[in-house]
Amino acid sequence: MSDRRTPRLVATDLDGTLVRSDSTISPRTQQAVLAIQEAGAVFVMVTARPPRWLHDLSDLVGAHGVAIVANGAILYDVVQRKAIRTRLIAPAVALEVAQAIRDAVPEVEFAIERPDRYGQEPHYLNRWPRPDDTLIAALDELLAEPAAKLLVRHRSLHSDELLARITPIVGERVAASHSGGTGLVEIAASGVSKAAMLADFAAEQGISAAETISFGDSLNDLPMLAWAGTSYGVANAHPEVLAVVDHVCPANDEDGVATVLEELFDL
Repeated sequence: MSDRRTPRLVATDLDGTLVRSDSTISPRTQQAVLAIQEAGAVFVMVTARPPRWLHDLSDLVGAHGVAIVANGAILYDVVQRKAIRTRLIAPAVALEVAQAIRDAVPEVEFAIERPDRYGQEPHYLNRWPRPDDTLIAALDELLAEPAAKLLVRHRSLHSDELLARITPIVGERVAASHSGGTGLVEIAASGVSKAAMLADFAAEQGISAAETISFGDSLNDLPMLAWAGTSYGVANAHPEVLAVVDHVCPANDEDGVATVLEELFDL
């Protein structure tokens, strides 16, 4: 896809990419997202966030009403607040993987995201307020039902180091990645990625990868950035992202996504 060809599908990560460091989306970015949809493009948010963290962004989802959440494990109807499609980790696989990780890295703590509920071990360190209905339980109870994500927390390791230690342990039984920060790795079912669910979504819209542009900042975005015909990394992105994207745009705090959309759509 040439740089000046108007894309039919715009797919973007949220935190660190579309969302600023203060956890807000700027008026400029909101205006650009709404304007490209008015111009006929399809816009979709593709995020590691759980479903409940999309409800405040329902005005951005467009006519299709959905977002890709939990790193591609859930296609979620933001307006109706229900999962449309899920790709979950089987309980037996999740428990086997978690036990193997804990044997190798005893200091880790676990939490889970199900399509409709969050759960954690009693001592798990939360970076954000937990929901009122949080399931607080031992690991075997947490993993008694299929999960969208298994969260692995380490209180001192950087996420890069924790991922490097976990990857050879889990092998291809599951998909491990991280979305930045300190000490958190996110595990999904084997074959799950932002790219896999995005490809399905695009096909349902009659849109090809070549007609898609994507934006990201962290390692969990790499499959999506590779799938899209044209990829952009924000300037604050992980070095591995910046090494492979087609283009680098301004940082999330400088409205990098909006800058690109304004240019491509002549806004």
